[in-house]
Amino acid sequence: MPSSIVHIGFGFLVAVGLLGAYYDGRALLAVVAFLLVPEADTLMGLFMAGAHRTVLHNVVFAAVVAGVLYWETTRADSRIRGRFGDYGVRVAWVGLFAHTFAHLALDWAHLDGINALWPLHDQFFRLEGEAYLSTTDGFIQTFVDVARDAETGERRVDPGGRGGRAEHHIANPVQPSPETDPDPDRRFPIAVHGWQLYLVLVGVFTVVARRLQTPRYGQEAEDDV
Repeated sequence: MPSSIVHIGFGFLVAVGLLGAYYDGRALLAVVAFLLVPEADTLMGLFMAGAHRTVLHNVVFAAVVAGVLYWETTRADSRIRGRFGDYGVRVAWVGLFAHTFAHLALDWAHLDGINALWPLHDQFFRLEGEAYLSTTDGFIQTFVDVARDAETGERRVDPGGRGGRAEHHIANPVQPSPETDPDPDRRFPIAVHGWQLYLVLVGVFTVVARRLQTPRYGQEAEDDV
């Protein structure tokens, strides 16, 4: 599965692209912190079956946070805006976007995916398939399986459902396997595929390039004084 290092590498790309003039080292660290929040549900797996990729790896959690953040930053006495100004608002939203796209979406496409709609609906979904244009068959996609029952005529749509949390254990350093093992092999992955290492390196390169090519947030104003 994508390691935290891979998520961070992808998060670097999101942060550099979306922070704009508000980019600095503090903002980057804050975005990374938002990004790593879902990993806390690995610890919950010690007390709740299938907690990893369920409790915090779902779009319901992200949607609730987005709603609260929108309400908090648009009200007249917003604490975030009052204390940190537009800088704090931008960092908070970019952190949420990094959480969603650089973590949840990436895990959605690996192993058994994520329990995307928990707790409203207990079902793991995985983004798996292909899409292409064929000279004989036209546009073909297999990410969402759409079929019609031959007997009832009802249309069935399967977006990659793989069963509920009780049926899935996704190995992680806290719980390498669902069984009790006195000497488990606890692996802390860095990159397990070439594309993952590539993503990490591109993310690091982007942060270094941004640091070398543009001034930090606020420096331009100081230079003008």
